Amino acid sequence: MDSAPRESLSLDLADAKATETLGGRIAEALRGRSGHWFVTLQGGLGAGKTTLVRGILRGLGHRGRVPSPTYTLIEPYRAADRPVFHVDLYRLADPEELEYLGFRELFRGDAIVLVEWPERAGGDLPAPDLQISLDITGAGRAATIRAVSERARGLLVDLGGIAG
Repeated sequence: MDSAPRESLSLDLADAKATETLGGRIAEALRGRSGHWFVTLQGGLGAGKTTLVRGILRGLGHRGRVPSPTYTLIEPYRAADRPVFHVDLYRLADPEELEYLGFRELFRGDAIVLVEWPERAGGDLPAPDLQISLDITGAGRAATIRAVSERARGLLVDLGGIAG
């Protein structure tokens, strides 16, 4: 396998199970990496963002339910001995609401922060490590995973090796 850093990885996902499996593979790639990780998830309603997050959380060892945080906005978890925050900004009325939610507090320590609908923040989010886009393609999905940070490029190489 080519060991040069990759900028993005594109995958076809046949169904929800394949989407959740991809989430588990992302968790596997994240598991050995310490520090804070920020991942954004984009795609229309029903594209599989929460399904992907469920796969990530299960891959990190979480065994409970993984509801969509559409109404609570932030769902905290503890998985792989670190905090994981699942954030859904779909119902965010104004980006200023992020301050009231204590959103900046999530970006401390070795937390993994997974944000659905990041575009609702109006550009008030820090740059992510990974950007994941999901698109509906007939009965399946197309996923594009883009490394934004330098350290995420290594993660993408690892993910490319296990995603095929």
